[in-house]
Amino acid sequence: MTSAQAILNGDRLALARLLTQVENDSSVGREALIELFPHTGKAHLIGVTGAPGTGKSSLVNQLALHYRKVENKKIAIVAIDPSSPFTGGAVLGDRVRMRDLAGDANVFIRSMASRGSLGGLAQTTANLVQVFDAAGFDLVIIETVGAGQSEVDVARLAHTTLVVEAPGLGDDIQAIKAGILEIADILVVNKADRPGVENTEKALKSMLDLAHPTERIFQHHGTAMRINSAPTQGKPASAQKTSATPIWIPPIQRTISTEGSGIDKLADCIAKHAAHLRSSGDWVLRERTRLEVELAALIRESLMKRFSENVSPNLYEATLQKVIQRNTSPWEAAQILLKEM
Repeated sequence: MTSAQAILNGDRLALARLLTQVENDSSVGREALIELFPHTGKAHLIGVTGAPGTGKSSLVNQLALHYRKVENKKIAIVAIDPSSPFTGGAVLGDRVRMRDLAGDANVFIRSMASRGSLGGLAQTTANLVQVFDAAGFDLVIIETVGAGQSEVDVARLAHTTLVVEAPGLGDDIQAIKAGILEIADILVVNKADRPGVENTEKALKSMLDLAHPTERIFQHHGTAMRINSAPTQGKPASAQKTSATPIWIPPIQRTISTEGSGIDKLADCIAKHAAHLRSSGDWVLRERTRLEVELAALIRESLMKRFSENVSPNLYEATLQKVIQRNTSPWEAAQILLKEM
């Protein structure tokens, strides 16, 4: 029996071993991914991102507990930790905050290092998610590194993106800055028992008002959309839309992850967003975008590998020296090396 077939049969040990093969980009992992791909496309992918200290891991823990106890769903969690730029190591400590899930056969937590990848996601994250999808998990929760405003890659991978904020982590201008908040499908104000939660929520609402004024055209997940007036948060503005694409206005949900407060309402927001994606056709569009990005990444990786195999180190070093001496521009040097390949 192949490792892929074992995973389709629900073998957790085979799943753990294959995840290691996939993360190490081995030939066994690649063959299994090819075999498993026709069985993917069923799981709901939920990205959880936000600045360090907002309580993402604790929130994921409570969210997974809700899905297990209330909805009896099969949950996979991919927790990505930053790798040290000096030693290359990673703590992989997110599971410390998820001890409530220990022993549950329908929960699988996988920690992985970012290995220097930017955007809050490791390069192999998409492959790991694909394995969990094929293994029959209903929900795959991807918790990112926590790098702040640059963590936008998760929006290309997940169907629903939660951006977690917390009171006391910056002023109003910090909350409204372009970047991470623009990828949010749901805004979560965690640690809502802290002072200043009203100001944080007010700043987020101001950001939403700026993004969705009357007769405003804006970009959301790369798609231009238009609305006539600001609809109710957390509901598609199909009644006000003037284009073929309905608008989803990100709701703002308060939570206290240490107490489990607000988790049920957050899960309800996620369910509403998934229903909106399916009814509007945006689910298919996001799947297309995700696979397109993955394909482009694999092409870049293959081209770089072919480049390294076909261009001699001596020619590369000689060309680099010409650039350093300002005798050749970087653009000209790239053309020379590509012709050699």
